[in-house]
Amino acid sequence: MAETVRVDEATKMEVDYSSEVEALVPECIEKAKKGDKQRRKALEELLTMEKQTRQAADAVSTSLILVGAVQICFEARDWDQLNEYIVLLTKRRMQLKQAVTKMIQEACAYVDATPDDATRVKLIETLRTVSEGKIYVEVERARLTRRLAKLKEDEADIAGAAKILQDLQVETFGSMERREKVEFILEQMRLCLANEDYVRTQIISKKISIRFFETPGAQDLKLKFYELMIRLDEHDNSFLARAKHFQAVFDTGCVLDDPEKRQEALRNVVLSLLLSHHNNEQSDFVHRTSLNKFLEEIPTYRHLLTLFITMELIDWTQLCSAHEVELRRGADQSPATKLFDLADKRGDDRWEMFHQRVIEHNIRVIAKYYSRISLERMSELLCLSPKEVEERLSSLVVDKTVHARTDRPGGVVSFQAPEDPNQVLNAWSRSLDSLMALVNKTTHLVTKEEMVHNRSTGVVH
Repeated sequence: MAETVRVDEATKMEVDYSSEVEALVPECIEKAKKGDKQRRKALEELLTMEKQTRQAADAVSTSLILVGAVQICFEARDWDQLNEYIVLLTKRRMQLKQAVTKMIQEACAYVDATPDDATRVKLIETLRTVSEGKIYVEVERARLTRRLAKLKEDEADIAGAAKILQDLQVETFGSMERREKVEFILEQMRLCLANEDYVRTQIISKKISIRFFETPGAQDLKLKFYELMIRLDEHDNSFLARAKHFQAVFDTGCVLDDPEKRQEALRNVVLSLLLSHHNNEQSDFVHRTSLNKFLEEIPTYRHLLTLFITMELIDWTQLCSAHEVELRRGADQSPATKLFDLADKRGDDRWEMFHQRVIEHNIRVIAKYYSRISLERMSELLCLSPKEVEERLSSLVVDKTVHARTDRPGGVVSFQAPEDPNQVLNAWSRSLDSLMALVNKTTHLVTKEEMVHNRSTGVVH
């Protein structure tokens, strides 16, 4: 059976045409400047020589010829001919990889010199077509795709730009620098957010390892990544995730060194935590944040953390009178965050959510100190109507934050959790074992005292 020859295998050069090609290419370039007829002849001469060098596997000479051919078309500003020759030279049988790479790299430099956007798009599409599926020019194709997406975005075609860039799987490119990969992925995330494709944004974000941001010189990409993630969190109302991302921003060196940025990040960490649902993770995060020494720079937010950490009732009216203006409008030394922005409807919704978190905190405090309480008294403590108290209490019970049972006819709320029968039996068994141990010890001590007493009186049993 005849041996199959693979086109992509490295082939040993049979003949060296370097001297002929080095003389021919400049000569053809000069000849092409004398008019269209001479340009066609120059290109034909190059194609004739290209066939010989290609069949002889002379990669260096073939590269010079291909670059020379596209250079002639470019200098003549014949963009249609340039596109035609790029396709023609790439599709030649057993074309050499090195030559194609050099030609595409040369043609990529011509993109900025195109006279208008239509010509630029056509050249980019031609280069993307001929480089499709070729691993050795995957980086050039990725860069061209990014430029095409930028052109689409400039035309207000956000969906088209996002779709074009999504086709790139740059995380699999072995020849691309890691930083450039991250820049491409961040651009994909940005376009998906602009296109309101939040699910895809979340999926794409998983392609970036946050350990990369620990490398020197990656702080700008780290801040850009977390800025995009925070926008995603705000859309999803994932305030605990938002707090984590602002904490990562706070821990960045350039942010820690800038008092204004540091305080802004820490303010957002505190408010995001207070807006988060209460659970073990959130509680642990709140306590760790309360130990941050930089909270001294923002006393209002430190006081808010203290209120939620302390197991005491929070007076919502007093809290509003003391801090609402600073939280929503800002103060001289403490600008407001965007969470409670008065100009945004979502700011009002979040302020109402903050009120609900205060109510939930107060219910947890009541559940800690009361085993039974009347619904009327609970309404007084929470400054709510009985109906509102039942709604908030039911929500916390469903979330398994507290255990409560309401006797509606009697108007009594019980926070005592029913004991499991196995737990009751285990407790009774432990109590019985403890009781028997005490009885045995008492019996032993009584017997010991009797023996000591009998020995001292001389009585022998």
